[in-house]
Amino acid sequence: MIGILVAIAISWLLLYLIEKKNILALGFLPITKRLKQFLIGFFITGLLCVLDQFLESYLKSSTWVLNENISGGIILKSFWWDVKSVLTEELIFRGALLYILIQKIGSNKSILISAIAFGIYHWFSYGVLGNAMAMILVFIGTGLMGYAWALAFSKTKSIMLPFGLHLGWNFIYNTIFSNGPLGELMLISKGGNELTDWTSLLNFVSGLVIVPTLVLIYVKYFVKEETELTTGMKKTMPNNVYKK
Repeated sequence: MIGILVAIAISWLLLYLIEKKNILALGFLPITKRLKQFLIGFFITGLLCVLDQFLESYLKSSTWVLNENISGGIILKSFWWDVKSVLTEELIFRGALLYILIQKIGSNKSILISAIAFGIYHWFSYGVLGNAMAMILVFIGTGLMGYAWALAFSKTKSIMLPFGLHLGWNFIYNTIFSNGPLGELMLISKGGNELTDWTSLLNFVSGLVIVPTLVLIYVKYFVKEETELTTGMKKTMPNNVYKK
């Protein structure tokens, strides 16, 4: 929690010093609209994660069983852990720094820089630094997803859609399917075989290429481009402002 507060404080300071804006520049308002974007993003990546996990289960001939020791309290605790980790990453990679970059050098270059930084960051968070092949695969998958989420920020002028897209994947992946650092949670994989070369490749392509590509397609073609003026300000301004 302290990390989130520090990230918010630094974000606020950067926005004020460089752009003379406050934290609301990251698009938290209007609440109803931003909550809707968050929930849509959460549902899309959550569904994609479910499909990806069941594809892996099919390829392995394994099954998912409910953890007998799971409880509502454990799920809530894990969900809160996911929220904190995701929000921290969003504030760093799709927050004040990306907002400022977009104002200074434009969307295209800023989105690319954000995606590259996100891919490199996961070399360290995934512990693959020094393993050339793993570094390439991780960079492709997380960089492509980071590009989609940065584009979502740029188009909506808000952190809420990328936050929803990010949390939807992480919560389902970590908490529901027990793939995260917190160990066995809601569902546990039982039985099955080791993936062969071609099934391992198919599983990789699904999770690190197809899923980010589908998210990118959604953001690029189905998310409406907004302007900062339409994020809750337009209704309060006189009509003649728009007739210039």
